[in-house]
Amino acid sequence: MTTQFAPDPHSWHVTLVESSDELDRLKNDPGIDVIDRLDQQWRDLQHTLPAPPEAALTEPSRWYFYPWRRTIVHLLGPIGFQTLRSDRNRNKITAEEQQRLRRLSIGVVGLSVGHAIAHTLALEGLCREIRLADFDEIELSNLNRIPGTVFDLGVNKAIVAARRIAEIDPYIDVHIEPSGLSIETADRFMDGLDIVIEECDSFDVKLATREAARRHRLPLVMETSDRGLLDVERYDLEPERPLFHGLLGDTKPAELMGLSTHDKVPYILRVLEPRELSAMMAASMTEVDETLSTWPQLGGDINLGAATVAAAVRKLGLGQHVPSGRVRIDLGEHLDALTQPPVPATLDVGEQAPTDPEPAPDEPRQAVVHAARLAPSGGNTQPWIFAADDDALDIHLDPAQTSTLDVAFRGSYVAIGAALFNARVAAARHGILGGAEIFPRGLDQGPVATLRFTDGSDPELASLYEPMLSRVSNRRLTEYRPLPHGAPQALADAARAEGAHAHVVTDRERLRDLAELFGESDRLRYLTPHLHEELMRELRWPGSESVDWGLDVRTLELDPSDLAKLDVAQRADVMSVLAEQDLGRALGESTRDRLLGSSALLVVTINDADPGAYVRGGQAVERTWIQAEQLGLSVQVISPLFIYAVSDHDYEELSARYRDQLRELREKFDHLTGIDDQTIAITMRIGYAPGISARSQRLPAERTVRIR
Repeated sequence: MTTQFAPDPHSWHVTLVESSDELDRLKNDPGIDVIDRLDQQWRDLQHTLPAPPEAALTEPSRWYFYPWRRTIVHLLGPIGFQTLRSDRNRNKITAEEQQRLRRLSIGVVGLSVGHAIAHTLALEGLCREIRLADFDEIELSNLNRIPGTVFDLGVNKAIVAARRIAEIDPYIDVHIEPSGLSIETADRFMDGLDIVIEECDSFDVKLATREAARRHRLPLVMETSDRGLLDVERYDLEPERPLFHGLLGDTKPAELMGLSTHDKVPYILRVLEPRELSAMMAASMTEVDETLSTWPQLGGDINLGAATVAAAVRKLGLGQHVPSGRVRIDLGEHLDALTQPPVPATLDVGEQAPTDPEPAPDEPRQAVVHAARLAPSGGNTQPWIFAADDDALDIHLDPAQTSTLDVAFRGSYVAIGAALFNARVAAARHGILGGAEIFPRGLDQGPVATLRFTDGSDPELASLYEPMLSRVSNRRLTEYRPLPHGAPQALADAARAEGAHAHVVTDRERLRDLAELFGESDRLRYLTPHLHEELMRELRWPGSESVDWGLDVRTLELDPSDLAKLDVAQRADVMSVLAEQDLGRALGESTRDRLLGSSALLVVTINDADPGAYVRGGQAVERTWIQAEQLGLSVQVISPLFIYAVSDHDYEELSARYRDQLRELREKFDHLTGIDDQTIAITMRIGYAPGISARSQRLPAERTVRIR
């Protein structure tokens, strides 16, 4: 005959069921409930990101017996349990921080306010061990602030708190002092703790707790619910620090033993600072023993205090800066300060934007200058000054229009080369094509490039005039389709015509690897403070900023969700958090998706890394781009962070923190694209995309053109 289990009304300790015989006995007892949701726990664990550690997936599950519940529960082992239960903590608390905090031993003295604190610490997984001390029992008047129930009436407060923690996490080691803390037992309670939290009512115990914390060199935290007062006393750092910040002078614990509520009031007021009390609390203090039996407390204030203490414990446990002192987190003041939030200058993605190129002038020399102005440049920075007369067009470098990615102005030289090619095309079309020179007066002075005006022409160049005027960056998402037959050869021929090389990567496996590489490059760019600042400065928001320079965000072809994410990505503090935790893979999502949907990656390379080679490479870039569009392909430049780095010093200049990663990315890029030791002029994704919704504009001619 089976004997039904008879629970101990004072039980609080959860028991690991270790033997199969004991498990069978409990399962067969009709007085015991069985909860077995292990399959769901396994499924949820396997879907966590990143993938859980192997140990979490291979450790055995466990059965725990909760005698006060008359229940056994089937749970994941400790590693899987903690991984899954704390998954939503990340990344307000990182996985590494969770492991550090999980090693803490914390004591909580006083379990009216302290119950909510202990429960919150357990919820957040902020301790390995927690010690609870209170002699009192749950009374009905406690249920306005203690998260117990009517079933807990008459039960010791420490037992009620211990049960609640065990029902959250049986792997937390809970110890209780159901007789409370006293002068005699304080040292034993403190031994081995990392932090002590004091929330008791008796002033002699408050002082005794502080004296013991000082002897054991422990930080002490106290929350007082009126106006959200939080006290921190760093006896670990200041072992001679006066108790209660010196607010009680030299008062000894023995002097405060056995005080009535009425007699405690003067001490309470000295600690809480009468002038800092809320008006309602100060008025209530005058009514104690008259119309009030004790001072008032609210459940909401207690829960706010629990959150405040938990925040302090996190910082203390992680070794972050938490000085001795006090602060008030006054919700009443904050609610009195409610204001209407400013309406952000949001982008209307449906706002009309130009999609047609600027109309070309009829006068030949003006048409040449106009064509040169339409050339592409990194971030649409337009790093040039044009000087024109009847005899020639000179293209000068504008050194102010640069960024860190533009190492040694190499990207600017590529842009100037593209502008020179456009000028040649326009001059050929208008019958004024002369010779072109690169650095005609040397590197140290004069223009980067010069195009002479004569009466010459070139039918092949002239045929590219309309395609050149309509050339555009297309950042829309594409769906993979193979390149047209003969496209790689046609692109290679276009680059070769300008003395460069075109490498076309179409292999899907390599493109997937390159997509990851470019995504990682974007992540590192966002996480490097000066590169992030420069990137955000290049982005231009219509309606609030001029869009004739930089990248009009409409040209990014982002949906409203991605635009909202971009708004967040502008925040340097967010990037700092991601960098500290080595996170941020989503920062490369847009580039990864776009490259994965492309037909190919096109890399234009040159044989040398001198400035003249980059200018020649720029001409090849523009010719190849135009050729791709003539094949019916869309083109978007996607530049890896290392694109113009050719030396260790360059990687250091780009990002000292990530220089080694950048060098490794470059080596992997060279392998995947097969460019060997050649120098990169540009990288472009090509594919099939619908028409653009916006075209990048150019600075007004009066800003960049000088007529001599």
